[in-house]
Amino acid sequence: MDNNFILSLIDKFNAGVLTELKFSDGVNRLFLRKSGGEVSQAEQDNSCTQTANAVLEPVRTAEIDAAHGESVISPIIATFYSSPSPDAPPFVVPGSKVKAGETLCILEAMKMMNKLEAEFDMEILSVEVKNGDLVEFNQVLFKVRAI
Repeated sequence: MDNNFILSLIDKFNAGVLTELKFSDGVNRLFLRKSGGEVSQAEQDNSCTQTANAVLEPVRTAEIDAAHGESVISPIIATFYSSPSPDAPPFVVPGSKVKAGETLCILEAMKMMNKLEAEFDMEILSVEVKNGDLVEFNQVLFKVRAI
């Protein structure tokens, strides 16, 4: 999925009347949902206004190594945030056990806070990026093991 296409899709979604949008190209999936207008603590701390919440689903890589686990990769170019606000604890740390649907991190793109949610039950083996890092499309964010 091309980043310009994703950004165009988000812009059109924000300008339209839809409240939810799910899109998949067979490899990547994108789920957008408009919020009720209330600004969360993470958005206030980052001085952002938000017109929609995008919930990004991580893509499991085909390569699975028992010693290193699976990779959860970034579906977009964004700034990586490990916690909902600067003074809050991180969503996950190595050793954390996460249920499907729980938040792994926040990816900020174009002043939108996108929650990256676990696609399956997992244990976090390592966090491959630091809080505040700019991450690239398909960059490994976490090494995980399915549980």
